[in-house]
Amino acid sequence: MSAIARSDDLRRQNQRRILAALRRQGALSRTELSTATGLSASTVTAITAPLTASGALVETVPGDGSDHVSSRRGRPQVALAFNPDFASIAAVSLSLNRISAAIVDYAGKVRAEQIVRMETRKSGRTEIVDAISMVLDQALAESGNRSPLLQVAIGVQGVVDVAGRTVLWSPIQPSKDMPLAADLERRHGAPVTLANDCSMIAEALRWHEPSVYSGSFGAVLLSHGIGMGLFLKGSLFSGIGSSATEFGHMNHMPLGAACRCGGKGCIEAYAGDYGIWRTANHLPPSSPPKSDLQILDMNAIADRARAADGPERAAYRAAGLAIGSGLKSMFALFDPFPVAFAGSGAAAFDLMEDAIREALGEQAIGMATPNVEMRCYRDEFPLVRHGATMSALTCLDEKDLLLAEPSDKSGPHASSPVGRADEEGRRILHVS
Repeated sequence: MSAIARSDDLRRQNQRRILAALRRQGALSRTELSTATGLSASTVTAITAPLTASGALVETVPGDGSDHVSSRRGRPQVALAFNPDFASIAAVSLSLNRISAAIVDYAGKVRAEQIVRMETRKSGRTEIVDAISMVLDQALAESGNRSPLLQVAIGVQGVVDVAGRTVLWSPIQPSKDMPLAADLERRHGAPVTLANDCSMIAEALRWHEPSVYSGSFGAVLLSHGIGMGLFLKGSLFSGIGSSATEFGHMNHMPLGAACRCGGKGCIEAYAGDYGIWRTANHLPPSSPPKSDLQILDMNAIADRARAADGPERAAYRAAGLAIGSGLKSMFALFDPFPVAFAGSGAAAFDLMEDAIREALGEQAIGMATPNVEMRCYRDEFPLVRHGATMSALTCLDEKDLLLAEPSDKSGPHASSPVGRADEEGRRILHVS
């Protein structure tokens, strides 16, 4: 590897550290950036100079409307912040009968959001792509197209390939091996990445509550279906070839209740909305999963479960035992970790928690895990959006285009000559 290549790699690494600090802490002075990142003052200056020249960062002063607050006395230091007009990203969610698209500026503020309802199970590849493109165009129009769309991140209910390009399988629509990223890139001209929606929930929690969700933790979706996003030692976990962590389709009871994946005995077949509804209504475990359940239907079952000991309460207990059994297996593989429960089903967590902890409390390989930290978030959609937002912004932050010094400050779409050395002898990459 050449010295220039190593220098470029180091510069990219330092850029990521600086931009990540600004993402987490808001506007910071160069001195504060040096403290936050551990980089020298000269390195911070060398990295941030082309970022301000390109328009990616802007200088702000405390009290001018930025989120920077200085604890120093005397003349306030100039702080660096993201320029909202530098670029836009799109955070898209594809879930059962619902597609949403939010346009977010480079500073992380949502500028517009559009939601469309459609019967996803009856929609093929073309219909899904058309619907996403439509809602994305509507959101872009609402946002006023203030800056170029440079990245799209999509949270999908289903399994995606490890490269984030293809929907391998999804319970919400019939197509398999759908090259959704490539389809949308051809239409919108911006890079597209796909991720499992539960992974996006976990990503959101990592940014939103780092004091709780850092290192290793799981985010379990409780809704019509059951899913999990998993961070291990600070990194989002994925499988060998796919997004994996299909927690809802781990087997809870061999040859058990029918699951919408086509299998039998999955955790979801007991803990998903349709599984709880089936048990509460005395239907045989082999009966097909009900697909048109509403939140009001599940609220009614939960109300009856709280009011009296009957089939509804038994249904939630069965759901809790299935979830607890699955978590126990996960803990045997990875050791115990905190768990966040998100989604409409979290509203009935009080009916499942005892059974979950009962299943966990049984000793496994000599370890009892009854005191695992658990928190609930009743609406998963803002979390999916925030996770997709941070995924897209982070992806944009890491691109070489932010190492460029375009000839004007109109943003990363401006062109400039390729390759020159900065004042410290390091090569600056330029893109056109």
